[in-house]
Amino acid sequence: MTQKILVLMAACGSAALLAGAFFFQSLGWAPCEMCLWQRWPHAAAIGVGLIYFLLPARAFALLGALAAAVAAGLAIFHSGVERDWWEGPASCTGSSDALSGLDATSLLPGGSDVPALVMCDTLEPFFLGLTMANWNALASLGLLAIWMMAARAR
Repeated sequence: MTQKILVLMAACGSAALLAGAFFFQSLGWAPCEMCLWQRWPHAAAIGVGLIYFLLPARAFALLGALAAAVAAGLAIFHSGVERDWWEGPASCTGSSDALSGLDATSLLPGGSDVPALVMCDTLEPFFLGLTMANWNALASLGLLAIWMMAARAR
């Protein structure tokens, strides 16, 4: 395959992952903080893909690979947090026991209008026993492979 086809496949792959994330969010699957972090490298990969078509250069395929590697790394880290392999950021992990018995209106004025906080360390299988972070890790690793093939192609 040509470099252009591979870059197009990789950039469209990131676009599909982002579209899927927004689609499932619209269906009520609220993202946690780490889920939101994982979206940024995919957005960067899309941008790199667009720039590549304006200025075709191997360096852009390498930048796309870097974005995919960051997305995969974040997703793997998130997967480990979900499965209690390691600790996640204090801002979105931990027990909610300290807040038990309190409702949203007790915590904030107009709190009943505030959406529930989604914890990053909650294991919510999505499909075939894997979470969205697990699937994102697998897809991002696949996209990394495509970007690397693009960097080597002519």
